[in-house]
Amino acid sequence: MTKEKGQATDRTSLAPYKNFVKIMPKKYTSEQFWKLYEKLPQELKDALFAEETGNNLYEICQKNGIEEDLDEIVDLVGQVLVGVLAPEDFQGALEKELKLKKESAKKVSREINRFIFYPVKPTLEQLYKIETAHSEKPTEKPGVETEQKKPEALPTKDTYREPIE
Repeated sequence: MTKEKGQATDRTSLAPYKNFVKIMPKKYTSEQFWKLYEKLPQELKDALFAEETGNNLYEICQKNGIEEDLDEIVDLVGQVLVGVLAPEDFQGALEKELKLKKESAKKVSREINRFIFYPVKPTLEQLYKIETAHSEKPTEKPGVETEQKKPEALPTKDTYREPIE
């Protein structure tokens, strides 16, 4: 299904994805999913049901030889996109839920992060209120911080210049 960016999505236009909703977080009913879905920013709604997302997931599973786990991976990706599973917990969920080895889960997680989560990273950060490592400010003691901001006193005599007479 392709649609224009920003176009409103209603439940009837998502009828082909009803199986996706059935396998969405196993602890959530279809009704609970739709309540979560309705609160999502449009960018995440678009990503959740985008044809590109499905194609990327299929290719990642095929590339890593885990096509049989596609439904469960779709479930976990959906959990991240609707705000149920934090992105940083995704790899652990792959290991735990799918019994993938750590290296395999890391590789799959990295690819899914790159192709699915990264394009909507700012929106996911808003959803999860995540501070990225790049935006974090190092915590310092108040006394140390004020000392570092004080400019050093300029030398009264510049040893590199010849005196002007």
